[in-house]
Amino acid sequence: MLQTGKTTNWIDAPTRCVDVAGTRFVYRQLGPAAGVPVILLNHWGAVLDNFDPRIVDGLAAAGPVIAVDYRGVGASDGKAPLTVAEMAEDAIAFIRALGIRQVDLLGFSLGGFVAQEIVLRAPDLVRKVILTGTGPAGGEGISNVGAVSWPLIIKGMLTFRDPKFYLFFTSTANGRRAAKAFLERLKERKADRDRPITIAAFLRQLKAIKAWGTQAQQDLGAIRKPVLVANGDCDKMVPSSNSTDLARRLPNAELVLYKDAGHGGIFQYHEAFVSRALEFLAR
Repeated sequence: MLQTGKTTNWIDAPTRCVDVAGTRFVYRQLGPAAGVPVILLNHWGAVLDNFDPRIVDGLAAAGPVIAVDYRGVGASDGKAPLTVAEMAEDAIAFIRALGIRQVDLLGFSLGGFVAQEIVLRAPDLVRKVILTGTGPAGGEGISNVGAVSWPLIIKGMLTFRDPKFYLFFTSTANGRRAAKAFLERLKERKADRDRPITIAAFLRQLKAIKAWGTQAQQDLGAIRKPVLVANGDCDKMVPSSNSTDLARRLPNAELVLYKDAGHGGIFQYHEAFVSRALEFLAR
């Protein structure tokens, strides 16, 4: 059930938990209690503290926002699923456990895979969908996310930088500036931070991503909901061609590609993205 109370900011939104068929899922909620909540579904390896505070706060200025950890990730109990379909079933059960009848979905990267699966499995639960830095099942290069990412993860370790500096942003001056600013924003919350993902859960999620990249294409024409697709134009993790493909195959979709931006294009252009997302959700 949506909590009542004053609007808060992401840096001090309380961490809550809900029992979903015997498993404890942790989440944070902010914004007003009234309205269709936006459910935030995050990327590979992400916990609650990996959501961009500017995007969460921007969305919460207009309506309720709920960010959740997947099963076995962060402080959520259980073992991380090995398929996107299982993550989607968990998310559907989580939403229903909160007593929510209808939601908007915002999925980034892996979260975008999960969002597509949710709307295919439970279309009546979903009003609108925002897919960012993501792609369809069987999409170009998705099965190679691990192969593309490991060298840059190692580079991050060797240079004492968060790997997202290299994975999410271009190597241009604009990209480097955006990467530094984004990573600083992720440190803004000081108290009640989430648990980091375990190596086991990290690797299980990667298996789920590879399986999504190798499975048969889905009938995206069955998704009649309004969809906003957003990405950078130079995404090296989930190639930007997948965003174009999604917008082409989804019958009620619109596409925005941010220039000189990578996988984290919505973080680099967070002000423009929030403005576009709010306009899309308000229609």
